[in-house]
Amino acid sequence: MIRITLKPDRDKPIRNRHPWIFSGAIADMETTPEAGDIVSIHAANGDWLACAGYSPESQIRARVWSWVPDQHIDARFFRRQITSSYQRRQTLYARTNAYRVVNAEADLLPGLIVDRYGDFAVVQFLTAGIERWKDVIAQAVMDILEVEGVYERSDVDVRKKEGLASSVGLMCGAMPPKEIEIWERFATGQHLHYKVDVYNGHKTGFYMDQRDNRAVVKALAEDRVVLNTYSYSGAFAVASYAGAAKQVINVDSSQPALDLAESAIQHNWFPVDKDNFVVGDVPTLLRTYRREERQFDMIILDPPKFVHNKGQLDRATRAYKDINMQAMHLLRQGGILVTFSCSGLMSEDLFQKILFGAAVDAQKDIQIVQRLGQATDHPTLLAFPESQYLKGFVLYVCN
Repeated sequence: MIRITLKPDRDKPIRNRHPWIFSGAIADMETTPEAGDIVSIHAANGDWLACAGYSPESQIRARVWSWVPDQHIDARFFRRQITSSYQRRQTLYARTNAYRVVNAEADLLPGLIVDRYGDFAVVQFLTAGIERWKDVIAQAVMDILEVEGVYERSDVDVRKKEGLASSVGLMCGAMPPKEIEIWERFATGQHLHYKVDVYNGHKTGFYMDQRDNRAVVKALAEDRVVLNTYSYSGAFAVASYAGAAKQVINVDSSQPALDLAESAIQHNWFPVDKDNFVVGDVPTLLRTYRREERQFDMIILDPPKFVHNKGQLDRATRAYKDINMQAMHLLRQGGILVTFSCSGLMSEDLFQKILFGAAVDAQKDIQIVQRLGQATDHPTLLAFPESQYLKGFVLYVCN
């Protein structure tokens, strides 16, 4: 392994088991590693700290594989790590047939996402370090999960920062069907079914990280008229109808996404009204509804990531504030706002402050009645707080 030495006083995060080594922390390298090479990380005093995968084009220059001296990073290492991560999901097996098996750094495998959808697995390789091992990992996933096929969806923008091109296609076994049917079982015993497009869908095909929050929405939806914005494939709409909502209006900028939502609602035997599927820009539509003096009993705001880098934070703050303020104006007294941010660079504290500002501008008294986060198969590693990316609040409109 090529030796990398850190600058003085830059070793504390690694000693605290944070897995990232930034370019600015590096003092010296024996020679220049290639993308994906395994490197050994040393403190300025010479102490060995960790072994890591090298990413020459990223500001995160290396990501730790292990803090164990003399650890061999090989096929057996990845099989062992994937098996361990898979076993930690055992409690989910009875509640759903779709869940995250490996959650990157939070499961001690930086850059690797493995999602299970029924009899198929979808994988993403996000960093140069994990890219080196993709074929080994695909076969391990096939064997350990005992799935029919492993499909790659490494088509996310973050790969560009690693100097990696988009990569999509079958890696092992059989091709997934055009739509995979998945199910979730709620505490009441009720099963809800969804159809997942792993070829073109958001993320790897479905928002599994919102599973627990769908249960929250279901419990709140009874007799309510619900506005479900950024609705994508309609999972929150299905949960709302399962909770006996009067009506659910779904808004998304994509007609194909709304077609998926309509199909999901029909598939669960809930009523479908074409007028409840609206193609449009959410901020614009919220303003239109406000001019029309429309009112709702519950609004769900689940926008895409607004913050991709620190330079976008101010603009994103304004965007989050605007849509939440507009939603607060549209809620009746006693209405409920279920609002989320999936931007990893936005802390829960900052998001709460944004909601406070929105409430002040809307001249509404708003209560926090519940805090929400990502589902249990998307764990947060204590040493890596960046893995807690999804923040949500259930808010009650007092007046």
